[in-house]
Amino acid sequence: MAKSRASNVTRAKELAAKLQRQGVEGVVLSYVETAGINRIKTIPVARLPRATEVGVGMSPVFDTFLSDDSITTTGEMGGPDGDLRLFPDLDQIVVLAGQPGWAWAPVDRRTQDDEPYAACQRTFARTMIERAADAGLTVQMAFEIEWCVGKTGTDDFVPACSGSAYGMTRLVELSDYARDILTALEKEDVDVDQLHPEYAAGQFEVSVGAADPVAAADRSVLVRQTIRAVSAEHGVRPSFAPSVVPGTVGNGGHVHLSVWRDGTNVFAGGPGRFGMAEEGEAFAAGILAVLPALCAVGAPTPASYLRLVPSHWAGAFACWGRETRESAMRFVTGLAGTEKDAANFEVKSFDLAANPYLVVGALIAAGLRGVRDALTLPAEVTGDPARFSEEELAEMGVRRLPTSLDAAIDEFAACYFLREEMGKTLADAVLAVRRAEAERFRDAAPEDVAAALRWVF
Repeated sequence: MAKSRASNVTRAKELAAKLQRQGVEGVVLSYVETAGINRIKTIPVARLPRATEVGVGMSPVFDTFLSDDSITTTGEMGGPDGDLRLFPDLDQIVVLAGQPGWAWAPVDRRTQDDEPYAACQRTFARTMIERAADAGLTVQMAFEIEWCVGKTGTDDFVPACSGSAYGMTRLVELSDYARDILTALEKEDVDVDQLHPEYAAGQFEVSVGAADPVAAADRSVLVRQTIRAVSAEHGVRPSFAPSVVPGTVGNGGHVHLSVWRDGTNVFAGGPGRFGMAEEGEAFAAGILAVLPALCAVGAPTPASYLRLVPSHWAGAFACWGRETRESAMRFVTGLAGTEKDAANFEVKSFDLAANPYLVVGALIAAGLRGVRDALTLPAEVTGDPARFSEEELAEMGVRRLPTSLDAAIDEFAACYFLREEMGKTLADAVLAVRRAEAERFRDAAPEDVAAALRWVF
């Protein structure tokens, strides 16, 4: 560890000098806590080597913060005691195109004894990647980022553009804004697949290329930070909240994932349905089997369940189907002839209030359990599952996903293997924060829930 740290300090000195030549004055040290909020400290760029050597102090209390900055507790967290060290990941430092003079670095959190912090969600995600590697598997992921663009000067949501879903009018009205987002992301070396108007009023989506899961989670944080910065420059306000206006389509945080063994995509070229290999099907089946519990990770607020409703393409039913956008897990095979590179599963039930590191770690944990237990997928569901009665859905083996945060918490609490993979410290933090968020909004009307969280995420 000492030898590695010394090597990193040398790298940090070289990197700091390079950043200074690029006009960088400060570095944002960034992590996401249990409630899904991006918490930061910043340092002058000249302090980067020192931060790499000994870290930067930050209280562990933030892992028991709620989205309104109130604090809950677990058996070991939530008080005034203790300190952690934030260590920047030098491989992921990015000069922020939307914030001149600043660079951004995701951090790993360690204790003052220089041990991995048990509630560090980024460390959890990396641990799950290592578990997959031990099984001979490599996972690639990408987050879709949806947001609604609103006018400033009000806490209500007033769309900053008009025009139809996917319509050119919306892009014309915000042409410079959308162009500047693309330009900024290109400068930050984020490979954008597409950017387009989405369904809800004032809504857009950007899709980026796949990466290893920790890098994909890093990128999710970076892309949103960049969109916020560009929005500020254009005098508009972005909301990534799961429900911006109750009763309308919300913002999703869909996750695309593919799994590889020895360079071969296990979702293609196999003998199973639509070309899945047995191992690929087992990985997907593992996720589907515990998707209700995963909602406490990927749909973490009461507002999430204003979005997660049937017939809104939100993935409200625990089922799968090839290109079925109402299923929680959509199997994407890609254009004929490209399946070996393109085939992936899209998990549609999650939103951007979620901690992306928790999401990727939990998905891998569930998939690996499916492989270990040789699980198989149930029958494919096509069309809208909402057309079936409860009895028919039960016969098909299809469950409605939780309809409230309380129900998702109960599923997570009962999912012993997932809590065990997270470890007690992290799992307890998830339970405590989710329960406190549910209680906070116990008697709130949907309009009040949406209003309270609209500009938090």
